[in-house]
Amino acid sequence: MTTTASPESGSNHHDGFLICGLGSLGQHCALNLKTFGVPVFAIDIVAPDQWESPQLPGLIDRLILGDCRSAEVMQQAGIDQCRAVLLATQEERVNLEAALTARVLNPRVRLVMRSGKQNLNDLMEQQLQNFVAFEPTQLAAPAFALEAFGEKLLGYFQIGELRFQVLRQRIEANHPWCDRRRLFELETGHRRILRHLSWEASGTADTPQNAGFSPSAQLYTWLPDTQLGQGDELVTVDYDPQLQTVARRVARRSRQSWLSRWNEGWAKWKHWPSLKQSLVNLWQANYEQQIRRVALLCGVTVVVLFLMGTLLLKATALTAISFRESFFYTFILLFGGYGDVFEELQNYRYPALIQTFSALITIAGTAFIGVLYALLTEKLLTLKFEFNQRRPPVPEKDHVIVVWLGRVGRRVLKLLQDLDQPVLGIAEKSLDADVLPHVPLLTGDILASLEKANLSTAKSLVAVSDDEIQNLEIGLMAHRVNPHCRTIIRTYDQQFTDRVAKIFPFAQVLCASAISAEAFAGAAFGEHVIGLFRLYHQMALVTQYEIEAGDTLSGLLLSEVAYGYGVVPIWHQRPGTPGTAMPSEDQQLHPGDRLVVIATIRGLRRVEQGQRAKPTWRVQVDRALTPDSLFEGASEIARIVGCKLGDAREFMAFLPGVLPFPLYRHQAERLVRLLNRVQVRAIILD
Repeated sequence: MTTTASPESGSNHHDGFLICGLGSLGQHCALNLKTFGVPVFAIDIVAPDQWESPQLPGLIDRLILGDCRSAEVMQQAGIDQCRAVLLATQEERVNLEAALTARVLNPRVRLVMRSGKQNLNDLMEQQLQNFVAFEPTQLAAPAFALEAFGEKLLGYFQIGELRFQVLRQRIEANHPWCDRRRLFELETGHRRILRHLSWEASGTADTPQNAGFSPSAQLYTWLPDTQLGQGDELVTVDYDPQLQTVARRVARRSRQSWLSRWNEGWAKWKHWPSLKQSLVNLWQANYEQQIRRVALLCGVTVVVLFLMGTLLLKATALTAISFRESFFYTFILLFGGYGDVFEELQNYRYPALIQTFSALITIAGTAFIGVLYALLTEKLLTLKFEFNQRRPPVPEKDHVIVVWLGRVGRRVLKLLQDLDQPVLGIAEKSLDADVLPHVPLLTGDILASLEKANLSTAKSLVAVSDDEIQNLEIGLMAHRVNPHCRTIIRTYDQQFTDRVAKIFPFAQVLCASAISAEAFAGAAFGEHVIGLFRLYHQMALVTQYEIEAGDTLSGLLLSEVAYGYGVVPIWHQRPGTPGTAMPSEDQQLHPGDRLVVIATIRGLRRVEQGQRAKPTWRVQVDRALTPDSLFEGASEIARIVGCKLGDAREFMAFLPGVLPFPLYRHQAERLVRLLNRVQVRAIILD
């Protein structure tokens, strides 16, 4: 992470943030940056017609009208005083040129660029230091996917080879944790608690309890010794090292799909009414499938002629030829071999009627088999197009419908597919064969496609087109057809978002710019945002820190980072060693370490500004029950508190006493539990 001046040291000369482009994304970036209390400058070609917030014009410290690619305009905006430049215009070329201009004018400035060209972004990050590029649609897609998945799964992201999930669950009376487990018992090597809400205590699932000892309004607002009761709500972050790879899950789903189709087909053949109905449906197919009628009619005619010819040839020569010979003679007749057959059978006297019928078989067989050849040739000519475009059928129920498959829609489908969620995509035009090949797809008119999408039994609908009015229309139609279907609507204007959410409370209305802006703001301070998710109407960011000497995290225990800044460490890695998921809070951070935390934007601001809450809780140690517990108790104190082992032993030699090291509430409760476990009696002082 970037080294910052302490709050006591005064304002740094290079502490401004310059935003190029005051569209929806740029304005939301400004709002988020102002929560950090930093100067915000802006450049736009014209003054914005509409502001995302009425207070925003007064929050921008300096607004320059002009071309952000101009060196003169950037200098006028104060590029020399800036720590970071956020390039948020809608033109990727403009963003790139402005980024190069900013780097020439200020070689140390951090660049955060909006760009959808992933290959170019990777190359730029390799060539330029202190540079990061995002595509806002890619940042917003997980939020849409998670809203569609349901209320239980709040977050989904990956660190290395591990997949992490943020889960919300309501504790019912039959839950194995209900009235049996305390919160600290649930924190294991693969799980951390993000939020606990007591329904009985608050009366509502949105009111945080016991927030007075936590610097965060969202995290660590729970007490470790609290016992889970009926109606409580719990949010945890979990990882499973045994999760299957995406490729394996897709292959498994494909095998299951083929097996289910085979079983369904066999069941229909065994059951005559089902088979009859299938044949009727095939015959009554629409115009596009009439080629099947022709093929079916030709095939049935050829088979009937074949059987009749075999039986008649055998009936007129009871002992002259066998059934096998009459079978092959009829086969030859069907393929135009009339002369060959009767030249072979010239010693037998067949009635003229049989010879006439044989000629009819030859003519009909030649005609119908010619038709079958033509159909087969046509099929072979189009096989390379149809084979690759063959997709699974439309799911029957509990599926998620994604309308409009642009970059956001495709990303949403990919994420949902990774989560083993049945999905269906709807687009105006067909996708290339290699784009989401295992996803069912309906193309053509959007409203007509919705009628074929089994909307009445769908789990969720996600409308992510570029037209927010169209998204609203689709969402309202989905709610009319299926009131139980979760409706997620993509919007671009915050005021429009607020109005729609207020008037239509059944819809989940997400402003893509507002979601992405928090990641841009976090990245402007030098942090790497891995993912984000919504936690009780507030964005939580999964952020990676590279610890540097002298910054606000170096030298701290993870417990001090967690409880002092109100963030949740979920990954820690020392240089040259494998990383550890859900690391112990007794680990100390050193320069070169890599740390991944879950935090709100305010938590990132506290880390950035070094505003760590002070520990205020005291632990009183009364006595040690055995001589061995003196040594073990001193070891626990040194490990939890982070003091020297000699100082802890000296304290244990003069019991009873109050630890001279103030602790955070969660830290103090953990120390008391561990001391009691090694037969050292201790309590927390109020």
